[in-house]
Amino acid sequence: MEQLGLEGMPRRLYSCTPSRLNNWLDCPRRYRMTYLDRPMPSKGLPWAHNSMGAAVHNALAAWWRLPVADRTAAPAGTLLSRGWLTDGFRDGEQSAAWRERARVMVEDYAAALDPLDEPAGVERTVATKTEVIAVSGRIDRLDDRGAELAVVDYKTGRRPLTSDDARGSLALALYAIASSRVLRKPCHTVELHHLPTGTVASWRHTDESLARHLGRAEAIAAECADADDAYRTKIPKPRRPVDAPPDHAPYDEVFPPSTGPLCGWCDFARHCPEGQAATTRREPWAALDDHPAVT
Repeated sequence: MEQLGLEGMPRRLYSCTPSRLNNWLDCPRRYRMTYLDRPMPSKGLPWAHNSMGAAVHNALAAWWRLPVADRTAAPAGTLLSRGWLTDGFRDGEQSAAWRERARVMVEDYAAALDPLDEPAGVERTVATKTEVIAVSGRIDRLDDRGAELAVVDYKTGRRPLTSDDARGSLALALYAIASSRVLRKPCHTVELHHLPTGTVASWRHTDESLARHLGRAEAIAAECADADDAYRTKIPKPRRPVDAPPDHAPYDEVFPPSTGPLCGWCDFARHCPEGQAATTRREPWAALDDHPAVT
C-alpha cells in the first residue's frame, strides 16, 4: 500500500542509516541538530575512544587487504601503530599507552583469524528497500560461512557484550537483511566481536525475528519522516547568526530533548541546557580514563 505524506501526496521512501534511526530514539533534539539544522551547530572536541575505535577498525580492514602470506599477527599491530589517531586524548602519554593496548588487542585478534578464510566483504556497504524505508550501512566484515553469510561487528568498548546485545541490535539485523538481498544468500547470524576480551557475542535470527526488526525500523522511520516534514513545512525558523546558539523553543514539541547519563557524552552538549543540567560533563578522554567524571 502506498504511503501518503502531506495533502495525500505519495511520500518518498525515507532514506537513512541505522545510526540515524538510533539517533532519533536516543534524543530527538540531537537528531535535529545532527541531520536537519543547517548550518549544523558546532560539535565538541573529538572523543578519544572514537579515535581508538576507528584506528582498530582501519587496521583490521587493511589487514584483510594484505597478501595472504602477510596476514599474521605482527602486521596487524604495525598497521594499527601506523594508522593511530591521537584526537581526543588527554596527552601524549595517554595516547601512547592506549596505542600499545590497541596494538596488542589487534595482534591477539588477528592471531586467531584464518588468513585463508576470505570474507565476503570488508567495510562493505549494503542497502535495501521496503515500501517505507531505504536503508543502507557499512558492515565491518561479512563472513561467507558455506550456505550462509554472517555479519561481524568489531567492538572496542570496555563493557563485555552478551548474546542479548547481538539479538537486540537493530543495526545488525538490518545489515543481515540487506546482505542477504544484495548477495542473494541467506544471512541470519550476527556477531559482536569484543576485542578487549577476545569474546564473541552471537545471535542467530529467524526470518520472523528479522522481519520484526525491519518492522521496527519502518515504524521509527515513519516517526522521523513526520518530524522531518514538520521541520521543513510547519515550524517557523528563527533567524540567527551563524555563531549564535540554537534556539530550541520553536522545535521542542516535535524534537524534545531526551535527558539522562548519555548527555555527558553528547557532541552537542554545549548547546543543550537541559542536557548540561542532567549529568556531569565528560572530558574527551573520559571513556579511556579511570576517572571519567570531571567537575
